[in-house]
Amino acid sequence: MSDPAPPSIDPQVPHSARVWNYWLGGKDNYPADRAAGDEVLARIPDIPDGARAERAFLIRAVRHLVHEAGIRQFLDIGTGLPTMNNTHEVAQSLAPESRIVYVDNDPLVMVHARALLDSTPEGATDYIEADLHDPDTILARCAATLDLDRPVGLMLLGVVNHIMDTDASYRVVSRLVDALAPGSHLVLTHSTAEIHGEPMLEAMREMNERGGTPITARGRTEIEGYFRGTELLDPGVVSCSLWRPEGAEVGSVTEVYLFGGVGRVR
Repeated sequence: MSDPAPPSIDPQVPHSARVWNYWLGGKDNYPADRAAGDEVLARIPDIPDGARAERAFLIRAVRHLVHEAGIRQFLDIGTGLPTMNNTHEVAQSLAPESRIVYVDNDPLVMVHARALLDSTPEGATDYIEADLHDPDTILARCAATLDLDRPVGLMLLGVVNHIMDTDASYRVVSRLVDALAPGSHLVLTHSTAEIHGEPMLEAMREMNERGGTPITARGRTEIEGYFRGTELLDPGVVSCSLWRPEGAEVGSVTEVYLFGGVGRVR
C-alpha cells in the first residue's frame, strides 16, 4: 500500500483484517501487516487456503440462509476488508431486497466499506464502526436498518477468536443470539489448532507479541459451545471446507484450520 494511513490508523501495528487481506493477495495492508503475515506463512504455508475456504463457506452458508431459510437480513460482524463475494453481494444476487449491516472496528475497513459496498435499489447496506466486545451498541445501532423481530443471519466469521477469554466470548455471542428472533441463524467460524497443532499455536503467540489484534485457537467442543440456544445444522462444527461442499469443491476438499458451523435459533 503506497497511500499514507488515515490519522486514526496506526500502520506500525498489524491488524487481523489487513493481514487477512495480505494472505488473500490484496493491497490494503502495511509493512507491519505483511511482516506478521509472513511469520505465520513461514510456519503454516497453507494459511491462504484457509482464508479462501472460509470465503467459500460464507458463500454456501448465505445461499442456504436465503434459499432454504428465507433469510433477508444479515448482521455481519468483523467483516474485514471488502473482497469478492461479500455477504451483501451473495444475498442480494439471490434476493435483491436483502438488507445487510456490516460491523468492524478497523477504521480502514469502514473507509473501504463505505466506498465499495453498494446495495441493490430494493435492499439496503449499512456500516457500523463498533467492537464485538460491545454487543449492546451493535444491536442498538443495527436496528436502524434491520428488524430484529424478524429472522436475521448473524455472521461471525473469524472474529470470535479475537476474544481471548472463552467465558467472555460465550457471553458476547449469547447476547447477540438471544436478541434475535426465532428462525434466525448463527454462522460462525473460528481458528483451531486441531489441524496444525503446535505450529499454529506458536504463530498465534508471535502475532500476539507483536501487539496486533489478539487471537486464540479453540477446539471443536469449545466452538460448539457458541451454538448453545440454536439447532446446529448438519454436518455440525467441521472444517469450514467440509461444510456442505458443492460441485467441483467436493473432489478437492481438504481440512483447514478454521472450523465452522451454522445453527438455527429456536
